[in-house]
Amino acid sequence: MTTVEALDRKLLRDFIRLWPQFLAISLVLAAGVAVLLMSFGMSAALEDTRKTYYERNRFADIFVDARSVPISFVEIIRRIDGIEAVEARVTTFTTLDIPGKIDTTVAYVASLAPAGPVLNRPTLRRGQWPDPQSTGEVVLNAPFAEANDLWPGDRFTATLNGVKRDLTVVGWALSPEFIYTIGPGSLIPDDEDYGIVWMPERALAALLDRTGAFDNLAVKLRPGARPKPIIDMLDQLLEPYGSWGAIGRDEQTSNAFIDAEITQLRTLAYILPPVFLGITIFLVNMVIGRIVALERAEIGLLKALGYSDIAILFHYLLLAGLVAVCGVALGYAVGSWLSYGLARLYADFLKFPYLIYTVSWNAYVISGLLGLFAASAGAARAAWSAARLAPATAMSPTAPPRFRRNWIDVALRRMHVSQPTMMILRSLIRWPVRAAMSVLGLSLAVAILVSSNFFPDSLDRIIDTGFHQSNRQHVVLFFNDTMDESALEDAARLPGVLQVEGQQYLPVILRHEHRQKRAVIEARRPGNDLSRIVSAEGEIVDAPPGGIMLSERLAAQLGLAVGDMVEVEFLGNRKGAYDLPVTRLVTQYFGLGAYMDQETADRLFQRAPQVSVINVTLDPTRNEAFQAALKELPRLGGRAMMVENRRGFEETISENILVSTMVYALLGILITVGVAYNGARIQLSERARELASLRILGFTRGEVAYILMGEIMLLALIAQPLGWWIGWAVAKLMTDSFTSDLYAIPMVLKVSTFSSASLIVLGAAMASVLVVRRRLDRIDLVSVMKTRE
Repeated sequence: MTTVEALDRKLLRDFIRLWPQFLAISLVLAAGVAVLLMSFGMSAALEDTRKTYYERNRFADIFVDARSVPISFVEIIRRIDGIEAVEARVTTFTTLDIPGKIDTTVAYVASLAPAGPVLNRPTLRRGQWPDPQSTGEVVLNAPFAEANDLWPGDRFTATLNGVKRDLTVVGWALSPEFIYTIGPGSLIPDDEDYGIVWMPERALAALLDRTGAFDNLAVKLRPGARPKPIIDMLDQLLEPYGSWGAIGRDEQTSNAFIDAEITQLRTLAYILPPVFLGITIFLVNMVIGRIVALERAEIGLLKALGYSDIAILFHYLLLAGLVAVCGVALGYAVGSWLSYGLARLYADFLKFPYLIYTVSWNAYVISGLLGLFAASAGAARAAWSAARLAPATAMSPTAPPRFRRNWIDVALRRMHVSQPTMMILRSLIRWPVRAAMSVLGLSLAVAILVSSNFFPDSLDRIIDTGFHQSNRQHVVLFFNDTMDESALEDAARLPGVLQVEGQQYLPVILRHEHRQKRAVIEARRPGNDLSRIVSAEGEIVDAPPGGIMLSERLAAQLGLAVGDMVEVEFLGNRKGAYDLPVTRLVTQYFGLGAYMDQETADRLFQRAPQVSVINVTLDPTRNEAFQAALKELPRLGGRAMMVENRRGFEETISENILVSTMVYALLGILITVGVAYNGARIQLSERARELASLRILGFTRGEVAYILMGEIMLLALIAQPLGWWIGWAVAKLMTDSFTSDLYAIPMVLKVSTFSSASLIVLGAAMASVLVVRRRLDRIDLVSVMKTRE
């Protein structure tokens, strides 16, 4: 039998003998690998699917909306250097009357070119494309058609340019332009109440009086072309025709939401895996270090028989490597399963026509190498010390540690603590590094639970602020054009209406020094009761007259503070640029808010008061009559039912929170079990002779178990405040990382969040040490007393 074969047999025996401890470590390592693969796998799948979808369907790079532009400008724009393709469309928002459905439905109607779309090509999912010469055939986006049970051959009514038109469904389609389909005033996609309708260009242009003109433009750039100069040229060219300003792909609504989702997934890969890898290093160091301490005599004997330092070093590194291989393999399996399953859920939610799931081999290699590195780093110190042991020194018993009575012992005696408690406290004091590392490991378990479980409370804050305090209306009515303020009187006469308020949305470009940002100013009268501005402190505020009030995130992006002057360029049919002072900043969770007093806006434009949005409260018993009346309003562009909006938001978020809370609770338990179980097992192996001696001296099983269990549970208690602080820091990092132009997540940490995290960790620690106590109860006192350790 060769030297290598002998060490291999010892390696396998040690691995099998200590399998419970190694399993606990492997599970912690597997969790880190799985989270890494899951985060990168999902984000890569969504990114690859989106990229392929965009390329196959020629998703545009620049988008422009205007009031009405002569069709001759298409050829002028096509000749701009850097532009590859241009497509002009006629579009509008409208309301639909679907047979058998009480509520009014909102739709975005877009024209289809006779030869088919050049850019943003829809993918036909069912039926056929409409005849270019038809006047009533349409294609619907598939999720909307399915949610409303509208199949090819079914009919419904749309109000176009104030006139009701009968339309016939001939097909379903999906478009890269509307992956994340959000209607006016909505926070999440609502497939039942908001849809996309494609209609032949000739028919739609005639219905909207846009023959020979367009109001929507999509531009595809040549490879390497820079968007910014072309956007500036388009703004200058189309400004006389009521342009709302050209935007790049990064600001396109659907694409921006998907960008935010992918960014969140990638953020998880940078925050959580390092925690698990750090715990793995600590656990491997603890276990391998104890094995080396127990096998000193065997190490000395092996060296006396001719085994080299390198052979001994690699023996213990290979033992840690086996643990890493098991953890990485399990992490690969779980991470791949979770990654594909969650990517499939995301793809279905976002309505991709297909999913391209290919996790890069780099993700597997990197996660595997990180797992091996963590195990090797943990074992390196112990393996090196084993390799450096001289045979004579190794075969001699270790010198007992030298302890002296100090002021701590005197203080403990004066406190009249029991002898078992004294033993627990002395153990912690005399081995401070090991105790500190155990506290750190357990505190990280608490931190993961704290930093993940703050989301429900944060979302409750968002819902309360966004729906109960700020937006208290039942319905928001949107109009395609601004109207005189007298429209409020007409809205008040609708069936069931109890209260009405108006406001106006004004698209602008804000500039300060070298920075600029597109935004929408909400102009409203002071004292509005239905749509209010509420600060983070719960104070109801109004935009001070004579200036502009900004959300803190928008002001930070522009480098503005209260009192600074900002250039406000109004877009659309309200031309002009004005220098206005920033009168106040306010915290806001949705969008980048900008607000202005209605009288200030009227004075700037020298016009009578106007509204583009009307907020309404309803008598719930009159909803059916109210909806029927809405279907007859000729100028209505859409409506948002805020109660349904809130309900859909809560349902979607609650499902995600339930899954994520369970996953993070499991991860916290894994860390706790890994630290607590291994700590208790090592304590038992180190102090088995001591504990057996106490039993012989008359201590009860409960008292002896208290010494073993008490130390771990005391460490778990000490870990709680540190875990709370680390959890707060990680939660702060996550809220900062998840913040985007679309939304911000407030950091709301309640006492219940900390207490639930602590209870889970303490409960898992107690369960772990109870498992070890069973081994303590079954100890053979005679056999233990005969051993040296």
